[in-house]
This record gives sequence, C-alpha cells and structure tokens, in this order.
Amino acid sequence: MRGFVRHVGRKWVDFLRYVGGVIIMSGRVVGALPQLPRSWRLLMSQMLAVGVQSLPLVVLVSVFTGAVSTWQAAYQFEGYVPMRYLGGAVGKAILLELGPVLTALVMTGRVGASMAAELGTMRVTEQVDALEVMGIDPTRYLIMPRVVSGLFMLPVLVLFANFVALLGALAVAVFFVDISSDTFLNGFKLLFKNADLTAGLLKAAIFGLIISTIGCYQGFNTQGGAEGVGRATTGAVVVASVLILISNYLMATVLFRI
Repeated sequence: MRGFVRHVGRKWVDFLRYVGGVIIMSGRVVGALPQLPRSWRLLMSQMLAVGVQSLPLVVLVSVFTGAVSTWQAAYQFEGYVPMRYLGGAVGKAILLELGPVLTALVMTGRVGASMAAELGTMRVTEQVDALEVMGIDPTRYLIMPRVVSGLFMLPVLVLFANFVALLGALAVAVFFVDISSDTFLNGFKLLFKNADLTAGLLKAAIFGLIISTIGCYQGFNTQGGAEGVGRATTGAVVVASVLILISNYLMATVLFRI
C-alpha cells in the first residue's frame, strides 16, 4: 500500500512539473513576441511546413470525412427525417466537430511529432546549447515561430478542410444517395449559422496552439539520446491528442450554452 501511495505521489509530482514547465515555456514565448519581426523568415518557414506542406494530407482526410458523414447521416435519416435536411446536418457536423477535430488530430501526428523530433534532436546533439553559447535565445529562434505558426495556420487548414469535406459530402449525396445538389445545398443554407463557422475556427486556433506548444515542450526537454527523442515524439502525439479531445469537450460545453 505504501509503495502504491509513493507511486501515485510521484506521478502527481511529475504531472505538476510538466504543467509548470509548459506554463513557464508559454510565458517565455509571450515575452518573445515583441521580437517576432526579427524572426519573420523563421516564421514563414514554419508556416510553410505547418500549412502548405500539410494540404495534401488534409485534403485527403477531408474528402473521406465528408463522404462518410453523408453516408452515415443518410442511413440515420432514412424513414425518420426528410432528406432535405441532410445538407444542414452534415454541414453542422463538419463545421463544428469533424473539420476542426479530425484535422487537429491528423496534424498532431504530422506537425506535433515533427516539432518534437526536430527540437529533440537539436537538444541531444547540443545544438540548443550552441545557440545559447552564441547568445541566441532558443525560445525566440526555435520555439516562438513554431507556436505562432501553429496558432495561425491550423484555422486556415480547417477552412480548406471544411470546404473539401463539404464537396465530398455533396458528391456522395448526388451520385450515391440520389439527392439533387440543390436539395443538399438548400438544406445546408437552411441550418447554416456564421456562429458555427466561427466556433469551429476558434477551436482550430486553440488546437493549433496545443499542438505546437506540446510538440515544442516535449522536444525542447528531451533527454537520453535517440531513445529520448523517440519518447518525446510519442509523448507529444499522445499528450496533444488527449488535450485536443478534452479542450474540444470544454469548448463545446461553453459554446453551446451561449
């Protein structure tokens, strides 16, 4: 029993240390924001990596997200709900949940893992120490551009994801569910609210911040050589994915009550 209590206590201390480390790093990133103009080249490079280079994967995932959403909704509606509401139901699901959440989870595996691996490799090969010796702030040079790019580029990716998912949903509705494009689009317009799109983009910004912050923290605090880089990369994906799902629930609870 005593060993169990010690184990739980140790895990609780590790959790608090982790949370405290993330908060401290986030504070340093905020403090480095006034120097953002000096790092605009680094920021553009990270935006290219996070945004443009992720588009093929996002498009592929989004097409099938919209397609399967239409199939499932049509199956659930059959005999109970008029099919003219299919576009509205699918559109709301994509804008509020499927677009932001699935895009964020996919980007966690691609971007979060990449950030953790890059910074972890730099840490274990002492490149971060070399920057500090040369008088370069690692937070401004390495972390801040990545965090800002995640914050701003994930909503852009979600916009593309929403559009492509709706096209995929429309294609399935027209060619396989035997619903005209006018019926589908009129149903979408009937239930569409600007607040739905805004809420989805707000979620995307928070998710982007989570992905980049956790990825950078895991990588920046890597220890133990190549094995440590592997642990940091895995940890970044796991922690960011869990936080995305938790924060999605919390934001949905708040937004749906407004």
